[in-house]
Amino acid sequence: MMELLQANGIAFGVVLLLGLFVAWWVWGKERPAPRRETHDVLSDGAAPAQRNNALIDAPPAAAMTAPAVMLTPPPSAGTMAGIGEVIAAAAAQEIDEAAAAAQAHVADQPAIAPTAGEADDLSRIKGVGPKLVALLGQLGITRYDQIAAWSDADVAAIDARLGAFAGRPVRDGWVEQCGYLARGDIAGFEGRFGKV
Repeated sequence: MMELLQANGIAFGVVLLLGLFVAWWVWGKERPAPRRETHDVLSDGAAPAQRNNALIDAPPAAAMTAPAVMLTPPPSAGTMAGIGEVIAAAAAQEIDEAAAAAQAHVADQPAIAPTAGEADDLSRIKGVGPKLVALLGQLGITRYDQIAAWSDADVAAIDARLGAFAGRPVRDGWVEQCGYLARGDIAGFEGRFGKV
């Protein structure tokens, strides 16, 4: 036996340590504390839960009666329809008056002096549609080089006259777009803003 121990001493020592580790791991670990039982409203034998009976015991809204004194009778469906028509007509009249005032305001403002040459297709500018092209034409803006030359003050002055389209020159970058279009740099334009 001694010879066997001397020849395989290291292996025997490793097996012995491994056995001790497994024994410690199985029996030496601390056991979890036993669960303490708590009692709440869901436990067997517990008292029923307290309830908010104010809403449960209240009469249904459908069963409630109207107040004893009513100053005016409720409006009929025909009356309500008539009121809706009056409101719609007044709103349409306000819209027409606002549009007329905006057109008068545009007409009162001096137009920007158009530059020499043929008008450009302003609808190629991203964010500019037919209505905006017409409005820009009324303001005397017909060419890319005009817009490309705008300063911040020019943009603010034009923006104030665009009505419902206010904010578009800055948001859509008209000055930068028109710089590319005025130079004829379609590749640069498409690289920055997408297909023309």
